[in-house]
Amino acid sequence: MKLVLEAVEDGIVLPVRVRAGAARNAISVGSDGTLRVGVTQVAERGKANRAVIALLSKQLSIRKSQIALQSGQTSSQKQFRITDVTPEAFVAAFA
Repeated sequence: MKLVLEAVEDGIVLPVRVRAGAARNAISVGSDGTLRVGVTQVAERGKANRAVIALLSKQLSIRKSQIALQSGQTSSQKQFRITDVTPEAFVAAFA
């Protein structure tokens, strides 16, 4: 399945479906092309959002400061802006 993402001037905007309180940290691609991220942290006071950022930065080998939550602070449907990453480099990191 092809990942759905939007190229912007300084990087990409990535739609993510987050499952907080999962049994383990995991990243997969859903049938609709969105990235699905499960984190063990609970969805309280931004803990799960910070865990998603840490997991994505580790997978992409980039700094956490390059990833920002753009929308969906309290929703399971989120959009993250990732700077200084091309769509091709992002897709290659999940191949």
